[in-house]
Amino acid sequence: QVQLVESGGGLVQAGGSLRLACAASGGTIGAYAMGWFRQAPGKEREFVAVDSWSGFTTSYAESVKGRFTISRDNAKNTLYLQMNSLKPEDTAVYYCAAGDRFAVVATGYDHWGQGTLVTVSS
Repeated sequence: QVQLVESGGGLVQAGGSLRLACAASGGTIGAYAMGWFRQAPGKEREFVAVDSWSGFTTSYAESVKGRFTISRDNAKNTLYLQMNSLKPEDTAVYYCAAGDRFAVVATGYDHWGQGTLVTVSS
């Protein structure tokens, strides 16, 4: 069973950038659709971005489109989320997830990491 560990979160000023990483073990991310989700305090977990198992198809939430980029390095078995032009409303715990299908809802994923906190100050 694939295990996922996120890293790269932290405190950043509005307008800044962060790159999150999701390292996989016990399985290869090349066999999965990989997604990023986030959960802000008091809110439900929401979709951020997804990358198909082939890496050729991506989808983004409207709120991050043009600012965030999802990518993967299958050789390193790692998924990334490059986040630019960060806003205070991007503050959340960010989770990576692996699933058997290209999905924009959390129920489409079977494997989840523990999350990494991103805080954007104004």
